[in-house]
Amino acid sequence: MKVYKIFFFSFLVLLFITAVKAQTKTPENWLTHFEKSNFLETAKYDETMSYFKKLADASLYAKMLSFGVSPQGRKLYCLVVSKDKAFIPVEAKKTGKPIILIENGIHSGEIEGKDASMILLREILITKVKENLIDNTILLVVPIFSVDAHERFGSYHRINQNGPTEMGWRTTAQNINLNRDWTKADAPEMKAMLNLFSSWLPDFFIDTHTTDGADYQYAITYAMEKYNNIFAETGNWIKNKLIPYFEKKVNEDGFLITQYFGFKGYKIEDGITGGSFSPRFSHSYASAQNRPGLLIETHMMKPYKERVFSTKSLLNAVIEFVNNDPDKIINLNKQADVDAINRYSINKKYLPLALKLTNANKPFTFKGFQSVRDSSWLSGGIWTRYTNEKVEIKTNYHDEMVISDSVSVPSKYLIPEEWGTWDGLIERIKLHGIEVKQLTDPKKFIVTIYRFNNKKFANYSYEGHQRVITDYDSYTDTVTMPKGTFVINTDQRAVKIIVNLLEPKAEDSFLQWGFFNSIFERKEYFESYVMEKVAREMIEKNPELKIEFEKKLSEDKKFSESPRQRLNFFYERSPYVDDHLDVYPIMRVDK
Repeated sequence: MKVYKIFFFSFLVLLFITAVKAQTKTPENWLTHFEKSNFLETAKYDETMSYFKKLADASLYAKMLSFGVSPQGRKLYCLVVSKDKAFIPVEAKKTGKPIILIENGIHSGEIEGKDASMILLREILITKVKENLIDNTILLVVPIFSVDAHERFGSYHRINQNGPTEMGWRTTAQNINLNRDWTKADAPEMKAMLNLFSSWLPDFFIDTHTTDGADYQYAITYAMEKYNNIFAETGNWIKNKLIPYFEKKVNEDGFLITQYFGFKGYKIEDGITGGSFSPRFSHSYASAQNRPGLLIETHMMKPYKERVFSTKSLLNAVIEFVNNDPDKIINLNKQADVDAINRYSINKKYLPLALKLTNANKPFTFKGFQSVRDSSWLSGGIWTRYTNEKVEIKTNYHDEMVISDSVSVPSKYLIPEEWGTWDGLIERIKLHGIEVKQLTDPKKFIVTIYRFNNKKFANYSYEGHQRVITDYDSYTDTVTMPKGTFVINTDQRAVKIIVNLLEPKAEDSFLQWGFFNSIFERKEYFESYVMEKVAREMIEKNPELKIEFEKKLSEDKKFSESPRQRLNFFYERSPYVDDHLDVYPIMRVDK
């Protein structure tokens, strides 16, 4: 009888396991193109969108939304997943659940996030083995962001990458790199994305990629802003709670994971580095919006199957972590919004614009592959080849950052109407969720004005712009601004974005991107024979000017040898000089 009971119990266990497997087995009609191709291929745009629409049609918890159109006429889609059927932003916010935005295919040659999302969503919505992941979260999933680039399909688009068999391209049909466009918002696709982002204002943002670089054992790396440029409590939560959780989960799934890194020197032994990014990059943009942003970078040399499933593992772990304690991230984000206004706009603390690494470091064991370095008769340099031999190298990790530049935040910025409408500047600003007002009547202000000097223009175009770096002096003036002047108050939750767009020394300011290059162009010139007469009259009226001139002659050989520069010395001090030249048209109101 005892043997019979044991046999019967074992039979019930086997029956249960068989039933669970039958329940969780993927039906044939729900297999993705990636799976049906033996994990070697990725679906094209039409097939991809059909799969996502099929998910929406099959579940009451999902809805497919179009949020924009590409330059080649393809729709941009987002799948909203909500157990509360909260398919518009206002309804989603009412649930009190954190919103997680997963964006795939910003670089469409790096497309494993799309296939990982399809499988994960199927497990949530169809087989329901992961349905609990949306108990306390709302998901927004963008299948492909750079849709035109995705359809520039080919086998030779990523020379460094191991699969899929065919893939899309890095940049849009207009040759714009969308992951350099988050602040300036040139691309129609980015304008649509920023509208989506600011409308939903996700509580957590994830961007999926494939990295280039040296070969190593890690299947997947990640980057997050967690330094002293974000709300301190959010940074602690990321470093001490979130990262340890998802690293453990991904490692348990069999995928080696570490932080995204660079190399400090020519050898790994010289050290590896972490670091911060400017807000033109996706995950740093999210941080500037007071929201945690995660950059996922799988390794290019790993098989496509491994890259897809390691991405899925990390997506699953992050959603699970947020789902397990949804109130925490909601409260952190609310505090971060309030802190940004209080700290920078009201209490006038300096806002960080740039960070730099310190010499502080900690021991790190780098898991790489043995490499062979030979001199190359072909290139004339060194040829590095990686073997399959795994090695562990003792080195140091440099990941401590300090603020290297910052700026005080005014109470408001004033933008003359003619400059606000220049190149759609105000419309770009509004896309970031920034409130903009206009004067209905003329109004007097005490303002701070920047005048630029020592301008240095880039030697080549970058993302369709000629960038410029410049020093400046500032002065205070009282001005009466006309009706129609745009006014941007800084006591807004997006104060970091406002400052990064409008302060000239911010790396991603409109000024540095070249939107105001025309202010550096001199439009009036003097004839030498006229200026000679004017200069002599100026010296007669102001003898100290002659002393200043002669001092310049004695100290600057190049100046003394140039008749034009010598006359220009007086032109720049004459009432004829253009008083708008090199002057920033956007003014600060500091009080």
